[in-house]
Parts: sequence; C-alpha cells; structure tokens
Amino acid sequence: MRPNFLIIGAPRSGTTALYEGLAQHPEIFMSPRKEPWFAGFTGDPGPWMGPRDAQPVIGWADYERLFEGAGDANAVGEASTLYLASPEAPQRIKDSLPNVRLIAILRNPVDRAYSNFLEHVQEGRESELNFARAIAAEPERRRRGWAPSWAYTGLGFYGAQLNRYFAQFPRDRMLVLLHDDLKQDRDALFRHIFDFLSVDSGVVPALPPRTNENSGFPRSRLLHAILTRPNPLRSALRSVLDERQRKVVRAWLLRRTLDRPQLERALRTELIELFRADILRTGELVGRDLSAWLTV
Repeated sequence: MRPNFLIIGAPRSGTTALYEGLAQHPEIFMSPRKEPWFAGFTGDPGPWMGPRDAQPVIGWADYERLFEGAGDANAVGEASTLYLASPEAPQRIKDSLPNVRLIAILRNPVDRAYSNFLEHVQEGRESELNFARAIAAEPERRRRGWAPSWAYTGLGFYGAQLNRYFAQFPRDRMLVLLHDDLKQDRDALFRHIFDFLSVDSGVVPALPPRTNENSGFPRSRLLHAILTRPNPLRSALRSVLDERQRKVVRAWLLRRTLDRPQLERALRTELIELFRADILRTGELVGRDLSAWLTV
C-alpha cells in the first residue's frame, strides 16, 4: 500500500502536532515512522554524515511496509518535513503518487531557523552554540554531506519551494497552513485538514500544549540526559505511564529545564532582510498577509 496524502513540511513549524493529531483520527492511518523522507531523493543518496543524522527510507519495499497496518483507512499518510525543500521531491511524488494530497505548514522563517538550531542544541548534536556561526557553517556542512535539516536558513525559502509543487500539482490538492493558525485555533485547523482529507471533521484530537517549544540550552546536562537519553528511570516509567502520558510529562519537564534565549535583534533584522523577498512572494502564492513576519 502507498499513502494518499503527505505532510511535506516545513520542519519546526507544527508538523509533529499535525502528525500526532491526524494519527488519532479513526479514519486516518499515519506511518508509524515520522520522517521516512523517501520521496525526497532519487536512488540512494548515501548516508548523511551529520551528528546522529537519521537516514531516509530508500527502497519501495521498505517504504510500502510502513503502511501495512492501514487496513481500510480512508486516508493514509506520512509526514516528512524535508519534502517541501527538496528539489527532487515534487516530480518524484507526482510520478509515484499522482493522486496524492499534500499538506504544508509554514512558520516565520526566522523563528523556524532559530527553533531548528535550538532543537539541535537541545539534542546535543549542534557543536556550534553561536547561531550566527552555525548559519555561516551551512555551506560547508552541505558540502560534507550533512542532512538537509542542518540548513537552518536554506529550509526557509517557502516561495521558491511552493512554486515547484504548484508547477506539478493542482491547487485543490495542496493545503497550505500557517503555524500561526495552529497556535490561534488548533481545533479549527484540524477541522480544515479533515475536510481536505474527506474524513469526519467532528473529531477533536487531544494533544499536549506547545508541542514545538521543547528546545533550547539545557540548564543541567545531567537532568537533560535523564530526560532525553535511554536510562533506567525512563525504562521504569514505561511500566506505569502510557506513551502519551510519558510525552506530556517529558514535555512539561523539558520546558522547565531549558533556557530559550531570545534571538539577538541585530541578527533577526539581518535574517528578515535575507528572507524579505521570499516572504512577500510566499504571501502572494498562498493568499495570506505575512507582513507580521517582517517585523523585528
């Protein structure tokens, strides 16, 4: 079996909330692996070389195996946040899944980039703790074969990315959402998605709040390791809490043990100028006023 809809990105824009919310709908089946990244690459791209980079699913057999449990679900999907920025993905998706529906969710590209950086810091993967220097390292990391998720600024040019999809797919098969919508009225956003997927829009997913804010600089490396790495305490909790309860507790603790320093005003101004033309282009493409993204 193959999916009939995809969440294509952008990273750190609310895709995890969408994935978890859709997975709760009785008519929807989501791939048990978030981020298979299968359609983003032709052939075998070789292993990504960045610190603890996850690797994409390569072969059709392995990809289709992700959907073996779909049964008679009306909507079958997966979420791979790198599809939006991948130059190869639109054509490959069209060739292999010609009738697929596509969901994108966009976030202010400056906030998205900084959140991406903080996530890698929180995970202990980012060795450069200065955001400006981490941005400057993007070209060299790309040259060394690190995963596309390290392109903090490169992943934020949504106008160019969406144009590639609009050239391949009818507009009525693409749903473009905003992270701001998810924050303002999550239930209304999910009703909109369920209508788009032609499933019961009366289902209300139960999700923990602020699912995309658990990143930053750990105050205590020991406590942080306990919360994020395999250890006896985490194993013991598995016997008394179900998966959702563990996620809620972990998210609550992380929010209280991480520092989220504000992005420096000068760097934010510089990044807004970097993205300015593309933000305006994106607003025109999706018919939304994105002027708030241009404020410092």
